[in-house]
This record gives sequence, C-alpha cells and structure tokens, in this order.
Amino acid sequence: MIDKLTREMNLSDGELAELIATDRHDAELARNADRVRQSVYGKDVYIRGLIEFSNYCKNNCFYCGIRQSNEAVKRYRLSKEQILSCCDEGYGLGFRTFVLQGGEDPYYTDELMCEIVSLIKARHGDCAITLSLGERPKASYQAIFDAGADRYLLRHETADETHYRMLHPESMSLANRKECLWNLKEIGYQVGAGFMVGSPYQTVSSIIADIRFLQELRPAMIGIGPYITHKETPFKDFKSGSLELSLRLLSIIRLMFPYALLPATTALGTIAPNGRELGLTHGANVVMPNLSPVGVRKLYELYEDKICTGEEAAECRFCLDRRVASTGYAIAVHRGDVKDAQQEVLAAIGE
Repeated sequence: MIDKLTREMNLSDGELAELIATDRHDAELARNADRVRQSVYGKDVYIRGLIEFSNYCKNNCFYCGIRQSNEAVKRYRLSKEQILSCCDEGYGLGFRTFVLQGGEDPYYTDELMCEIVSLIKARHGDCAITLSLGERPKASYQAIFDAGADRYLLRHETADETHYRMLHPESMSLANRKECLWNLKEIGYQVGAGFMVGSPYQTVSSIIADIRFLQELRPAMIGIGPYITHKETPFKDFKSGSLELSLRLLSIIRLMFPYALLPATTALGTIAPNGRELGLTHGANVVMPNLSPVGVRKLYELYEDKICTGEEAAECRFCLDRRVASTGYAIAVHRGDVKDAQQEVLAAIGE
C-alpha cells in the first residue's frame, strides 16, 4: 500500500483510513516520505521569519487561546515601525521570507496592510511576504497582493461540515473559509491551507475529508500540526493531539503532495522537545522561527506552553542551524518557493 501511495499519490478512502488509524506502517511511511522530499527539494530546509503582529481577534473559535471572549489575554498590536524593524533584523539573520500573522483584527485595514507590505518590499525586494490575516473580502486580498504580498496562509482547520460546526461559533462558516481559499488562489497567491491533528471530535473520516479538500485545492503549502489545548477555551478539558499521528499524517501528506511546502510546526516542537526535527525526517521542509519582539512572544498564545524563547527565537540562528543539521538537512538562505510544476515533480521521483 505504501508503494501504491508513493507511485500514484493517492489511495481509496478505505486504504487511507487504514494508514491513518494504525501505526504499523509508520517506519515505512517515514522512509518513503523522506526519500520523496529529498527527490524534490534536496536537503534544503526553508526558513520563514514569523512576526506575530497582533493577538486581537474578532472570532470566537472554540479551540483558540486568543479568541475574543478570552478576557485573560493581555492584548497587543505591533506598529508599522515595529514590524519593519523585525523584518530588518530578520534580513540580517538570513531570512528571505517574512510571515506576518495575526488574529482577525479590524485595526489592520487594507490601507495599513498595503502600506506595510509596500514598505517591506521597498526595503527587501528579494524577499517573499507571506500573510496570515484570516478571512477577508476578495477585494481586500487583491489590494494587498497588488501591494506586493506573495503568499497567504489560511488553514481550513477541518473540511468536514459537521466537525466544523463543533469547532466554531454560528457566525463562522466552512463555506466562506473555502471561498476565501479559492479567491486567494485565483488572485495568484501561493496559498497555504491545512488542519489540526487530534482536535476535539475529529474522526478518521474528517481527516480524509481534509485530504480530499487539499486534493481539490492543491495549495502550495500544507500546514498540519497537533491540536494543543488551552485552559481559557471551551475545550479546556480535551486532550491534545498526538505526536505520532501528526508525524504519520505529515508523511502521508508528503507522499500525496510531493511538491508541497510542509512546515515542521511550532506545535510539534511544543509537544516534544525534538518534534520539529522529527517533522523534518517525516517529510517536512520548512521551519518558521519567531521574529516577533521578545516582549510579546508569550502573548500570542493560541495554545498553552507554546515555545517562544531560547532556540525557538529567530535570533538563535546558530542553534537553529545545529538543530536542522542534526537531521541531515541544511538551511537554505533564499525565498524557498514551491516547486509547482507537476511534471518536474514526477520526474524528480522517478515516475
């Protein structure tokens, strides 16, 4: 079955369910995923400088620590000047992609975001700008793209309508989430989607629905990582997702989407000290250390105990280089764009 998945990049729902639900194929999955990842991307690991610029959010997702109703959060916003300073510092450290991520904060209007993006591009024209601002109208996405944004991350979180309703308030809709992703792709962004692993009420069937949606969308980047609980949410009593299932799904995703950019997420590093290294050996090829000002890193707490200092900090490039090298890979100092030519991918893996 692993050979079939590697060769055909697809399985039936029943075959996928078997792979997802059991650990007996994990070692073979990881080996094949690592081989395919090296065939397409070599030993390069792409680094993205993450700037978490606001923890205000108008939404009330049941799983999220910065949800609007969480009154225990100390809220903050970074100014335009602070964001630019983070980029300047990151550029000097070798980062050639900046990821601007925040809650859905109306303070950051189209006008302000366009100005920020334009200024970053003016200073660092050889860099890519990735945005993660949540759901916005298509015209908003278009304006910011025209200002110079290159990529957009919008994890769909779950493609199962029933599951979606269990995770979100009535004011939000899966249909709108998907429409935003299609709009972003139509505009020309390199789009990132993805889902939580082990979120409350998740089933094998809902994971398969996630994979089928990704096959329709064919995003440039697929971000998956373990769900981690937060004490100030309605899901405070639920268990966090597992490292094992997260790694298994990373390998499956790599085999089904050989071209994709797959991050070894901060969440992986939070649930296990070597979680991100394990992610890199199971198919991932991107890491996103934190460029945010030190004083706010602990405040962007989507989940509890998030790693945000020490070796997670982007400033510790030597530590980051060493960690990546321990997996047999090496950090590449360039934009790290997706390899989107399917024929190139097929040729690279010998099909």
